Amino acid sequence: MAYETIIVEKNDHVARITFNRPQRLNAINSALGLEVKEALEEIAGDDDIRVLVITGNPRIKEKEGRQEIKHCFSAGWDLSETTPVEPIVEILASYEKPVIAMVNGFALGGGCEIALACDFIFVSENSEIGLPEINRGLLPGWGGTQRLPRRIGVARAKWLILSGETVSGSEAKEIGLADQVVSRESLDKTVSDFSVVLAEKPPLGLKIIKEVINRGIEVDLQSGLQIEQEALGFLLQTEDFQEGISAFMEKREPQWKGR
Repeated sequence: MAYETIIVEKNDHVARITFNRPQRLNAINSALGLEVKEALEEIAGDDDIRVLVITGNPRIKEKEGRQEIKHCFSAGWDLSETTPVEPIVEILASYEKPVIAMVNGFALGGGCEIALACDFIFVSENSEIGLPEINRGLLPGWGGTQRLPRRIGVARAKWLILSGETVSGSEAKEIGLADQVVSRESLDKTVSDFSVVLAEKPPLGLKIIKEVINRGIEVDLQSGLQIEQEALGFLLQTEDFQEGISAFMEKREPQWKGR
């Protein structure tokens, strides 16, 4: 399918959605929101895809005979229109396949909230990340007030949200906002290598484990342990479990079927 505001690529069980409104620093408007939603639905139904990466294209301008590059994941909500982004964020938060946010440059407001809805956040060290909605008399309304405290703790989340301050990629890693921080030059390879690690795992196992963790953190420990045991019982009956055992005994790489 052809898209106007995003680029969708698939390779070796990994899909990548790239925000492609660099002239607006990949700000989220209704067109981009709709296309991302369509792409997410299409990738969800593709059994060959096991991992999803979300990123953004840089803005490139010619200035005084040279290229000026401004890297950006997303500068957030495009204030020139009312944008239905919340469904995208919620789809990402409950997505069955592992999702990696690859942040290179700005991830502000809604851009930061999209990253927070992903399972992993990889950033370049000189990125700029934050929730500056307070400076416009707003609050982070796409899950930021709820997901940021769960990721970095209440006190630090209040500091970022109430002050509207941004942090660098290196600072994001220090406070737990990012899972991995590397140089801008190394970011793509680092994310690609990790994507391959995940994509080599059994897809059904990835799905079930992600679901168990997400459900378990919302309930008490005993309820979470019950969810875990039920999931274990289910996986013990799958073809992938039998394949995993056979591959181990036969000293070969497993061939996962996703069932």
